[in-house]
Formats: sequence, structure tokens, C-alpha cells
Amino acid sequence: MTSGPGISENVVELRVHGVSGAQAEQILGRPHSHQVAGDGSGGFFRPRAEYPDAKGPTGVTLEAYRWSDLPSGTVVRTLSLVFLLPFMLCNVAIWMRPAHPGSTGAGLKAVCRLLALSLTVLYVLTAMGVALDLVAWRCLPKPECLAGRPWLSWLGGRPTGLTLAVLALLPAAALGLVWRLGVRPGRKFDAFRTPTLSTGRHQLSAVAQWDSAPMVGRLRSLHVAVGFATLGLGLLTARVAAGASVVSVALTVVTGVVLTACVAVICTHRLIDTQLTGRRVDRLPGWLRTAACVLTPLTLVVVAADPTPWQPGDGLPGYARMVGLVIVAQSMLLFALAAVALAGRRRARTAARRSLADTTPGSSQDVATGNIGWIDGVENDEVHRGFGCDGLGSGPLQGLGAPVIAAGATGLAVATSADLVYRVADLLNRRASAGMERGIGPPLGFKWSIFVFLVAAAAVALGAAVVTLASRPARVRTARATLTHDFPDAPPAAGFRLRQIERAMARARFTERLELLTVVYAGVVIVGMPTSLLGMLDLAPGQVVERFTRLPAAATDFAIQLGSLAISAVVFALFVGGIFAYRTAEFRRYVGVLWDLGTFWPRAAHPFAPPCYAARAVPELGRRIIYHAEQGRGVLLAGHSHGSVLLAATLLQLPPHVCGRLALLTYGSPLRRLYARLFPAYVDDQVLREVGERVNWRWVNLWRDTDPIGGWIFSPHRPGRQPVTPGPAGHVDRRLRDPWDVVPPPGDSVPPPIIGHWPGEEDPRLAATVADLARRLRDRPR
Repeated sequence: MTSGPGISENVVELRVHGVSGAQAEQILGRPHSHQVAGDGSGGFFRPRAEYPDAKGPTGVTLEAYRWSDLPSGTVVRTLSLVFLLPFMLCNVAIWMRPAHPGSTGAGLKAVCRLLALSLTVLYVLTAMGVALDLVAWRCLPKPECLAGRPWLSWLGGRPTGLTLAVLALLPAAALGLVWRLGVRPGRKFDAFRTPTLSTGRHQLSAVAQWDSAPMVGRLRSLHVAVGFATLGLGLLTARVAAGASVVSVALTVVTGVVLTACVAVICTHRLIDTQLTGRRVDRLPGWLRTAACVLTPLTLVVVAADPTPWQPGDGLPGYARMVGLVIVAQSMLLFALAAVALAGRRRARTAARRSLADTTPGSSQDVATGNIGWIDGVENDEVHRGFGCDGLGSGPLQGLGAPVIAAGATGLAVATSADLVYRVADLLNRRASAGMERGIGPPLGFKWSIFVFLVAAAAVALGAAVVTLASRPARVRTARATLTHDFPDAPPAAGFRLRQIERAMARARFTERLELLTVVYAGVVIVGMPTSLLGMLDLAPGQVVERFTRLPAAATDFAIQLGSLAISAVVFALFVGGIFAYRTAEFRRYVGVLWDLGTFWPRAAHPFAPPCYAARAVPELGRRIIYHAEQGRGVLLAGHSHGSVLLAATLLQLPPHVCGRLALLTYGSPLRRLYARLFPAYVDDQVLREVGERVNWRWVNLWRDTDPIGGWIFSPHRPGRQPVTPGPAGHVDRRLRDPWDVVPPPGDSVPPPIIGHWPGEEDPRLAATVADLARRLRDRPR
């Protein structure tokens, strides 16, 4: 049956899952399914037609897009994400700029890219610290260190230059590993680029087109060049300090010029960001990479063959100074990034207030004053969600996401680097007696880094306790008021169940408070990182603390040991999380949020970050939607959690004639609650309204008070209340009472479950919404 020429009444409900990573059968809610398109990493599934109940509500054709293996895959690749976590976080920071950065946008981009470059330098310096400083320089000359270690003793007694040149192959191999990881995934997604998708007015619409751009290749060339130049400069500095020669000095100067040129080029946005390709555009980054790759073996030969005697000393000459200078440079860049972000935040708020003054009064005022529900005198929904009348939010992270996340990435990188060197030093220094000066130890700059991490962790733990206790009364009060309205006639026997729901709602309202903890951690890291200068002055943390607080130095050293163990525990937890996050649904629900949010964004700052899976998912979704539309079908797009973000990015790239056949259902969506707060330049009210306009406002968003991640999109009004946003946008959001009852239904012995952030496809209210949208699709004007 058709309602017009060439128009089929068939509607396809295309479900896109979130971070839970469910199997196709779970997404479809059917026990048997088969793949109809795609491959093992990502594909489209349908229920088997030969089994009953293969159709959805009102006869819609069910189809699911499963993309969970795109950002994960094998265990090896998952573990690579753990190694690349600081790179990923630094790459995310560049996308967290304020909504209206103005003249500060270029500065923010430059600082983020320089920070990313410094992480590559730190990565190489860490490998050098283990292979060259600890093993080659400190351990090999000592017979007691070689005793019982045949894997090292074969290098004992060799010339110092030769052992340095041989063991320098380890940092070179470490750099080659991340180089390889950075190149390989990009090739996997290249085949999914498609010219059929268009670009919308907003920058979110081009997400899937950026990761495979030549920009990533240019950044990769520069990072490889800087990595090899750092290795060569470290060796040559040690060689010149022990005894300079004409060749070693010349190589040092040339290597320094290459390193300086890379820093200058990476700040030249017109050269890096251009979409043009060809030898002329890519020649300079390629030359710098080739020069660094050629200079490295020359440096190894000079270091190994130079007959000038090496002068014994405590540590590889110049290495501790290089580490200290890099950490100080990172702290200066973080201060600069914070200043740029603050300037952009002020500019964005000014622009938002001017825009608000031109809008229709009433609706925004309702949001600003909290006139959105039945709760009087307690924390209302708008306050606990953290949104103000200017649409920018009132959270401490709003507009400052770039410096906060960059500080987190840098702090994590410095802490893990320090701990690795510290652990290896412990292993090599096995015969050191307790309380005595270490025979083999890391640079003092790394000790200060562990001390800063310990202080930051203690500050976060204290802050978490304070925030939890201080916010609990308001969160509980709001939850109780919500329960009173939702279940006014609850029987006394449901008291225990009501308390469970109250705790779930109170926990869900804690999400916004996490922003303050991230700001505390970032602040301690930014302020504490310059203490590495004290290490360059040969001042240990214990000495300084004892001088100012009279706390014994031994207590501080013991605390640093505990801090090192804590960092090792964090690294181990990341390993465990990387393995189980994509193989255990419950574990992935929490850990997967970080990976999926981080790898959604293209690599615009650090080319060694994990690849952007949206480079495949968005074009693949677009092709499938276009295919259904060209077959005369209506397509009901149903996105849960992060799936709603993928659908929004896809919708912004679809041609108008295809959008006329679409409807959109989102549930558990973080578009407003997380993305609009963290990435205001890419997800804001204008972007969300364009999504609604493209589907002719055939859009329903379902949200629950028990959801710690998802929330409302336009209007947080409750059932029975008028929307606070005028026009069709005010009718997008529908709040679902969760759970739908507190007593067991007839024939059951347990009450309905608390769904929270889970999809809840079995909820009959979701099926009713699908039926409503399918009807609106079928009744659309032809």
C-alpha cells in the first residue's frame, strides 16, 4: 500500500547503540539476527525473517548498526589505547575551545599542538631515561648491577659510546612503534570516505571528514621528526659535555635547527590545516622528517666512534636538564592555554548574552529562574544540570575544558613517565639499603613529578569527600521531591524500593559535580609542575618539605614511594580496563565512555592519538540511510547514548531530499548534558536546532532522572507542565518516570527495574514513541 507515486509506506527503524557495546540481538531485542551490510568491525543487522516477531511496533522493519568494535577491536589494539591515553586526551582538548573564540582560536590551537608535541618529546625522553640514563650510563659500569643479569652483562665492559649507541635503538624503536600505530588505523578507514555526503553550516558536520585529511600526515611527520631530533640531541648533548668535537658540535647545531623548524611549522596553521595535497604542500614536513631520520643514524655512528674519553658522572650528561626544561615548558604552555581559554570564555559569554537579549522573552527567563517543575525551595532540575539562561552552563569546566583536559593529559603523561623510570631504577638498584642514598636513581625532576601527582591525588580525594557531603542534602532533597510527585500513592511496603530509586537519582545528579574535581586536579598539576626546576637545582622533595614544614624527609620519601605505587596501580587499572571494557558490558558502561568520547574526535592535535572511528561510522551510516531513502522507505533513526551523537553528525551531512524521509528518536542522549558543555564550539543550541529542522522536527528525546549521562535537549519540563522553550523545539523532550512503578506488576514478584542509562528497549513507552514517530513519517506531506 502506498500513499503516493513511488513512495513506500515501509519504515525502517535504524537503531544505533551507545557505549554499552551490546550484541546485535540485544540491540534489536530479538534472539536471532543476521548481518545485511558491513563487516566484523561495524555493520548492519536485522532479525531473521523466518522467525516470528521480526517486525517492530506498527510493522516497522528493525535494523541495527553495531559500531562497538571500531574504537576497540583486538586486545592488542585496546592495550594500545591505554598507552596512547595521554595523546588522546591532549587531542580532545583542542576540540574543547569556547563557542566564540575570536582571535584566541588560533592561539589555542597553537598551544594545544605545542603541548601535544611536548608529549611526544616526553615519551622519547622516558625511553631514553630507561635505556640510556639508567641502564647504559648508571648500571653497565657497575659490576654489582650486572651480576645475575645475563641480558645486560654482555654489554658490560664495552666502550661507553658504543653502549649508548646500541641502547639508543630502544627509544628509536619505541618511537617507531607509535609511528606505526598512528599510520595503520588511518588506512583502515580511508575506504569509507564518500563524496555523497554534504557539509552543513556547523563544524560538527565535518567530523567524519577530518581524520583522514592530509593534516594528520603532516602532524605525524613533524612529531616523528621531533622525536628523532630529541633522541639525537640527547646523545649529542652528552657527547659534547664529555668532550666536544667539530663533528659532534655540527650535528648538534643541525639537529637543533631541525627541532626549531618543526616547532615553527607546527604553529603555521595555514600549512598544517590546508586541504590541498601534493608535493609542494607536504614537502616541508616531509623534509624535516627525512632530515631527522637521516641525522639519527649519523649521530649513533658519531657517538659510538668518537675517541674522546667520556667523563664519569651522576647521570647521563644533560639528561636531567632536558627533562626539567620539558616539564617547565609544559607548565608554561598550560598557563598560556588557561589564559587563552579564559579570554575566549569571556568573549563567548558576552556574545551569548547579546544573543539572548535579542530572543523572545519568557522561555529563557523560565529556565533562568527555575520555573520548570513542581519543586519549590529545593535544587531544581536546571540548577543540578548546570545550565543557565545564557545557554553556556554554570559549571566550572564550561569554556575551560581545553586547559583542564590538557593538564590532565600532561599530568598523566609526566606521572606515568616518572613512575616508569622510578620503577626501573628500583629494579636496577636492588642492593641499595633502606635509608641510604640510591646508587641508581631517576632524575630529581621525576621525583618532583611523583610528588605533585601525590598532592593532586590527595586534593582530589579530599575534594571528592567535601563535594559529596556538601551536595548530598540538595541531591537527596530533589530526589525525594521528584519521588513524591512520581509516586504519590506508593504503599508503605514500597519504602525500600523508593529509597533505592532515591539513591539512584541522587547519584545521577553527581555527574556535574565531577567537573569541580577535574578543575582541582588540573589546578594542582599546573601549579605543581614548575617544581621540576627545584630538581634542576639538585633539591629533593624531602629536603624542601622538611625545610618549610619540619616534616622529616624520610616521611616525604615514603610518601613518594606510595605515590609511585599509586601510579603503578592506575596504569594496571588502565590495562585491566582496556582489556575488559569491550568484553564486559557492565565494565564497558563506565570505562567505555572515556574511549568512545575521546576517539570520536579527529586527530587535530596529536597524530599518535587513537584513530577517529567516526571517520568510518558517520559515512557508513550516511550511505545506509541514503540507500533506504532511495528505495522509497522512511527511516526512523533511533540513537541511544553516544549513538545519538553519531546520528546528529550524520544528519548534518545528509542531502535535504533524504532528510525529508527521516525521523529521529534519541534516548539517554549526552548531546546537551555533556557535549554542549564540553564542546560548546561544536554542539550548541544552533546545531541542535538545525538537526531538528532537518528532520522537520520529527524528533523525540526521552530522558530519565536516574540517568547519570543522558538528559534533556531543549526543554527540561515535566509531564503536565508547559515547555520552557517555545516552538517545535519545546516538544522534543519527554521525561520518562523511572522506574515506571515501585510495586511488582500482576503476575510478577519483583518491581520493575531502574533503567538509568541503559537503553531499555523493552520499555513499552519507548515502543509507543516509535509507533508515534512511524505514524508521523507515514503521514508526512509528499
